[in-house]
Amino acid sequence: MLEEPTSLRIDDPGIRALFTEHARFQSWLDVEAALADAQAGLGIIPKHAAEEIRRKAHLKFLDLDAIRAGLAKTGHPIVPVVWALDKACDGDAGGYVHWGATTQNITQTGQLLQVRKAHAIFLRQLATLLVTLAGLAERTKDMLLPGRTHGQHAVPATFGYKVAVWIDELGRHVERLRGCEGRVFVAMLGGGAGTLASLGEAGLATQEKMAAALGMRPMPVPARTIGDHQAEYVLLLGMLASTCSKVGREIYTLMKQEFGEVEEPVPPGTVGSSTMPQKRNPKLSQDIIAAGAQIRAMVPLALEAMQTEHEADRTTSIMMGRAVVQACELTGDMLQRMIALFDGLHVFPERMRENLDLSGGLIMAEALMLELGKQIGRQRAHDAIYDAAQASVTASRPFRDLLAEDAHVSATLSPAQVDALLDPAQYTGLCRQFAERAAAAARETARSITSKG
Repeated sequence: MLEEPTSLRIDDPGIRALFTEHARFQSWLDVEAALADAQAGLGIIPKHAAEEIRRKAHLKFLDLDAIRAGLAKTGHPIVPVVWALDKACDGDAGGYVHWGATTQNITQTGQLLQVRKAHAIFLRQLATLLVTLAGLAERTKDMLLPGRTHGQHAVPATFGYKVAVWIDELGRHVERLRGCEGRVFVAMLGGGAGTLASLGEAGLATQEKMAAALGMRPMPVPARTIGDHQAEYVLLLGMLASTCSKVGREIYTLMKQEFGEVEEPVPPGTVGSSTMPQKRNPKLSQDIIAAGAQIRAMVPLALEAMQTEHEADRTTSIMMGRAVVQACELTGDMLQRMIALFDGLHVFPERMRENLDLSGGLIMAEALMLELGKQIGRQRAHDAIYDAAQASVTASRPFRDLLAEDAHVSATLSPAQVDALLDPAQYTGLCRQFAERAAAAARETARSITSKG
């Protein structure tokens, strides 16, 4: 669990509450109730038994102390829960609990019910984040800064363009998360080895009815060795984590005094260091980067867990369960910090402009080359501007002076034209358009999430 930044309250998105002992047990009970209902509808068990099982499939009717004692005694994850539900049911109904099912059928389906709830929270978090980023993109669409490639000044850009890039990636993550729902959130009922021998011809119909009751899809082949759907979900969270880490790293870098272009929220009273009173540390960014790395570390574990031998192996079930739960918990933390970061982000356009002018106009070399190239050809123009630019750096002379001394430049471009071509505000390409389009797309994606929810 990530530490909460000092003096900055981060609301709990509610993910961890989905994976507590109580929540885990209740998810299993929900599956057991759906199983009983499905079987009663097909005449496999008596209707009165299914009604009683559903009525008592709530933790408030079960003896938790007895369940915990049973877990300690048996070392089995679900048998004590089945015993407790059996005991809680009146009449002979308890004898029909868990009919034809095996442990993994219930535990895996139950965990996916929990993950689906987390999934809904992630989408709401992303909707909130996208709306915040939309406003930021619009506010900063004309805010000039140096575009950087390979860590060096490239051509002018705007901060709003950076935000547009982030929005674009996050929007595709929303598409991926939505697109995986039918594959990931599936109910499994295959019995001991996934062959449905325990339920026979009625097995697939039972799985279909159970899945429908849970709002899920049935597995076409309910094999206990199938884990690609769970691994896919962890992989998608890993990809989302990579984008968030990239954004966090960018804010972390731009917050350094050497850049000074942005600052994450640092509320009054926040302490950055126990020994250096001046410190205003990028805590949210660091939390995001750290969480992202931990989420991605779950991806190899999930991929390993797909490699189950024969018809079942508890080893890989443990691995997959750990990967899924930890990835979900950390994703909730990470997204909540992304929201807090951008909800209070400070941007400093004056410093951005200062940084843009650090090279004395060298950042406009491409614009000069292209304009000159219209008259003397691109390659000769490139050579002329290259010589002036490199001499400006190596001889520590103003770029403008060296341009004036170049015969190709002085014969082709007037001083007024050179001055105009050295204005970075005139060479931001489609940055404004990208920012505006991204803001509109972000709001539309957010609306689609909230309207569905």
